[in-house]
Amino acid sequence: MLRINKKVEYALMALRFMADEKGQGELASAREVCDKFNTPFDTTAKVMQAMNNSGILQSVKGIKGGYVLARDLGTLTYMELARILEKKMGESLCRGSEGNCELISSCNIVAPIERLNVTLNQYLNQLTIKQLFEMAFSSTPNQKQSSFHV
Repeated sequence: MLRINKKVEYALMALRFMADEKGQGELASAREVCDKFNTPFDTTAKVMQAMNNSGILQSVKGIKGGYVLARDLGTLTYMELARILEKKMGESLCRGSEGNCELISSCNIVAPIERLNVTLNQYLNQLTIKQLFEMAFSSTPNQKQSSFHV
């Protein structure tokens, strides 16, 4: 199972809130986002600042300030967002032939795990945030969510 970093989760919550519940150009504050989703304020604020610094959001200063979407979510990929927010990208603990695993000489899953990592990375590099959000409305968890094949 792919583990999603909390910062990425909070960013996705904020982006979906801003895209779905806020009107075009309407501001959302970090406080508003953390109150709505019960996320920690400090982390939520840092995530929104990071998205501002990378051009995903645009900040508006002042008492009634906040953030507005500055980028079309159809052009922002999941992997790009994750790279902005994660210091170390979430990958399998198994590093395959690249790692220094003590079991490498007898391991029978190195090739499949390497292939899985490559496939997941390719998929997440292509998956836009807009597509990710649309998945929730186009299928249920038991249905195939894309035409991407391993």
